[in-house]
Amino acid sequence: MILLQILCRHSSSDQLRINNYSNKEPFFLESGGVLPSIDVAYSTYGQLNKDKSNVVVVCHALTANSLVHDWWNGLFGKDNVFDPEQDFIICINNLGSPYGTSSPKSIDPSSNKSYGINFPFYTIRDTARLQIKFLEQLGIHSIKMLIGGSCGGNIAQEIALMKGDQVENLVLLCCSAKETPWVIAIHESQRIALEADPTFRTVEDGGQNGLRGARAFALPFYRSHPSFKLRQAEEDLTKVSDFKAASYIKYQGDKFVNRYDPYCYYHQLNALDTHNIGRDRETIKDALSAISAKTLCIGFDTDLLIPISEQKYLADHIPDGQYAEIHTIFGHDAFLIETHTIKDLVLTHFV
Repeated sequence: MILLQILCRHSSSDQLRINNYSNKEPFFLESGGVLPSIDVAYSTYGQLNKDKSNVVVVCHALTANSLVHDWWNGLFGKDNVFDPEQDFIICINNLGSPYGTSSPKSIDPSSNKSYGINFPFYTIRDTARLQIKFLEQLGIHSIKMLIGGSCGGNIAQEIALMKGDQVENLVLLCCSAKETPWVIAIHESQRIALEADPTFRTVEDGGQNGLRGARAFALPFYRSHPSFKLRQAEEDLTKVSDFKAASYIKYQGDKFVNRYDPYCYYHQLNALDTHNIGRDRETIKDALSAISAKTLCIGFDTDLLIPISEQKYLADHIPDGQYAEIHTIFGHDAFLIETHTIKDLVLTHFV
């Protein structure tokens, strides 16, 4: 028997509802591990119509949360991609995230302490399975539009493949069919930074300095040479220290430590490395060919982390897939910045 608890907080922001869901049934992971119970944090905007045909599902990026109006605000509003007057928009917080869904911050019932580093190993596919299971718990089976960028694009691919023709439209931004060796190497470098902190693994709230270093290492890969040159260039030509770029990296590292959890980040990097749409499905091409949704793959020409060749590959092998490219100086993070162009592309493609 399922014990289900949903707690809601209402907001005036486009009919926003912030929710928490608890299911006391075990959730079995792809690795063979198990979570004895599961918590899911999620946010919704707008109203579900009678036939439940107006559902827009947003899969969020690695360190984001379910509050889409905060980090993708440029896509909200009347006649926009996310229109709460017309659609029921739902974003489910990812497995392993510190923002409410079961994660290393959750209490391990075997020890009555937070899981920390001992959280069970999970995959991107587990996150997708959890989100599908949760949507079905709400009685939602068909999805009008499924959209995700970066890590969220990986999750969206899995959901689209598993749900088949129940997903009508799919938008994938700056993601790949399989995590590349380049990105796995960047993740491993961040894990090394975390492990270099002597408090990591040793105390419940350890790894803060390691997390700062991991974020600082990764940040240049999320941006680009032109964006740093534009925003962090020095006007004082005699300067030999205290550079703007160095201060910016330190500031972003401190900011990340204040909002995130080192053990969550470690496990989420591990999960990202598992992304492979073709695993146990013959080949990657076979898996992509089974995605039936009308699909738009959006790439950003200065993306150092996941270059446009990866989005072109997705568009080439999804039967109803098309590719669109955005010229930008903002690199990988452009999917959070170039919202005006993203809006135009999506609305034009799915008329």
